Amino acid sequence: MRNPLKALGVVALVAALAACSSGGGAGASGSPSAGQPATITYGLWDNIQAPVMQKLADAFHVTHPNITVSVQVTPYSDYFTKLKAAATGGQAPDVFWLNGPNFQLYASNGMLAPEQINASNYPDALVKLYQYQGKQYGIPKDFDTIGLWYNKTLFDAAGLKYPTADWKWADEQAAAQKLTNPAKGVFGLGAPPSGQENFYSTVFQAGGSIISADGKKSGYDDPNTIRGLKFWTDLIQAHYSPSMQQMTDTDVVRMFESGTLAMLYGGSWHASEFANNANTRNTVDVTELPAGDKKATVIHGLANVVFARSAHLDAANQFTEYLGSKEAADIEASTGSVIPAFNGTQQAWVNAFPQYKLQSFLDELPDAVSFPVSKNTSVWNTMESDILTKAWSGSESVDQAATDLATQMNAALAKEGQ
Repeated sequence: MRNPLKALGVVALVAALAACSSGGGAGASGSPSAGQPATITYGLWDNIQAPVMQKLADAFHVTHPNITVSVQVTPYSDYFTKLKAAATGGQAPDVFWLNGPNFQLYASNGMLAPEQINASNYPDALVKLYQYQGKQYGIPKDFDTIGLWYNKTLFDAAGLKYPTADWKWADEQAAAQKLTNPAKGVFGLGAPPSGQENFYSTVFQAGGSIISADGKKSGYDDPNTIRGLKFWTDLIQAHYSPSMQQMTDTDVVRMFESGTLAMLYGGSWHASEFANNANTRNTVDVTELPAGDKKATVIHGLANVVFARSAHLDAANQFTEYLGSKEAADIEASTGSVIPAFNGTQQAWVNAFPQYKLQSFLDELPDAVSFPVSKNTSVWNTMESDILTKAWSGSESVDQAATDLATQMNAALAKEGQ
């Protein structure tokens, strides 16, 4: 899952920067001489991808026998909290995963080492996502878009044709109604208050926005944005989606895997998980997201970055250079775990699980909209979660919640410029 709602404090990072400049800590001794044995740590948050990352570490070690890579997995729920603490103490992993919403905080506080890359090897939007003040600080690892996953067995039982790339919102809403079966505990479409997986895309499809292009103004008070939010709350009110409480008690992905949810807005990263689950291996498929006023899907991607205070900067840079190579991308693509960022390697990912129409995720790229970020994205991500949950639970109208969110978000964005 890629939706970043974990807060990351600016003060703590400033304190970490101060620690970096005070001497001592992980990087005080500098990088060892070339050719000297070194063990570097590689921090990530996804257990599903961990075996692939270990495979990459092992492949790198074959050609760099003096460098050993220790892969360290921290659950996403704890990842940024622990990373912040480690960075503050000068002990962050030598190389680690970083996402767009957190990137500018780490880059602006001197936590990341600059990178040298061939920008033409990766999608332009991902390269620019990991640039700060004209310098590159991350090597794109992968990218993801969102598709409509559906349970073929439930569609067959309801006598419905499977979703197609030319579906509109009305087609999806009509199908959700027919697929909902209270007697069997089946719902048509899951509607959790999730930005990346759900309402970001429908907001863009409605012609709305989350944040202005210059990162200075919220888009939540735009009537089109509110329409994109209501797409989801209307499903809950009609009982075509589980209630907010039900989705809090049981994650919608688990509902989908158990066969009690017919449709799910899910990322390309779910392909590997569903293919390895007996309940979904051959009973589900995916297509492009239905269109609102227009087609759109949110796109995001991760980068591998080097901790500026690493005691093994040379070794860490060699490893990230390998991680950004075609060879590494081909290995990732063949497993179907993610869509690799290296241009020209994505087809292997599509072919990894031929039972699914994974080409759908690539066909959406012309209509993709970049994941909304600012310098302190996590601050207003938390506001999104806190305020929009009220609308999803029905304790507050969508219009009121969206207006309140815009007001608070604008105040937070104003502080970023101070």
